[in-house]
Amino acid sequence: MTQELVSLTIIMAVAAVSPIVAQLIPGRFIPQTVLLLAAGATLGPYGLGIIGVNDAVKLLSELGMAFLFLLAGYEIDPKRLAGHQGKVGLVTWIITLGLAGLVVTLLPFFAKQGIDGIATVIALTTTALGTLMPILKERNLEGTPIGDAIISYGTWGELGPILAMAILLSTRTGWQTMLVLGAFLAICLLCAMLPTKALKTGHRLYRFLTENANTSSQTLMRLTTFLLIFLVTISALFELDAVLGAFAAGFILRYIIPDGSKSLEMKLEGVGYGFLIPVFFVVSGAAINVRAVAGRPALLVAFIVMLMLIRAVPVYVALSLDKRENPLSSHHRVTVA
Repeated sequence: MTQELVSLTIIMAVAAVSPIVAQLIPGRFIPQTVLLLAAGATLGPYGLGIIGVNDAVKLLSELGMAFLFLLAGYEIDPKRLAGHQGKVGLVTWIITLGLAGLVVTLLPFFAKQGIDGIATVIALTTTALGTLMPILKERNLEGTPIGDAIISYGTWGELGPILAMAILLSTRTGWQTMLVLGAFLAICLLCAMLPTKALKTGHRLYRFLTENANTSSQTLMRLTTFLLIFLVTISALFELDAVLGAFAAGFILRYIIPDGSKSLEMKLEGVGYGFLIPVFFVVSGAAINVRAVAGRPALLVAFIVMLMLIRAVPVYVALSLDKRENPLSSHHRVTVA
């Protein structure tokens, strides 16, 4: 237990210092998220070996990931996602999946590197929305046309690969995978319907929960945390990506509280951004083998270039051709892409 506490102390010291360092950098052009990842890589097992990533720290990191994607899902307006720009974002992601398949299949570079499988195709279509959300918040881009476009396109860049992994990389047969996804969806719908009906009928239990939301009982906070851990656990039991469960919890929470709750949001962000999410980013950084990356610099550069071409260019083209939404300037379209 002492080793775990020492590692956690160092991680939280990094978390406390990173906002100060980010503020001191001229122009504040390096987000805190990057500093946390870099610190994890430097201090982790592949770096100086100061941080030990044991089971206890891993569990806190997983909870941090869950809170990160809960907050990401909560920020996404389902109406916007199902609206015009959200649909364009989905079509754009499908196009990037096709482009990635062609590039990985036809370019000999990937075969020579031994990474010409479907996992590489999926990776080239990915948007790390969980990493983008803290940066959007830090840059005050939430609710702006740029922020809304990033979320509309980026959400499918997160959900699409998760579902593709479940279907294309699963050891189950096709019908078994669809059955599992259907069962997971049914559980999510049930979790969304029950509290919504209680809200509409003014159920006594609902009144009790809202009246005690800001007392020592913290009823809404406890229920939200239960919903999150429950759906992440269901994802694990169904052998699905835990991100799917956390995302679903955020969507459900937004569905139940369409207008939001400032009090609940502050508490979730306090627990998430104040404690668990920095642990997740530092531990994620600690998983990076810097020496292995440095040993194959051409692969790193080529992959980043391919990611930019396959993922960013279609987004820029879609934003340029889409005339129904408020047009963004060329510079802002590049920013989103």
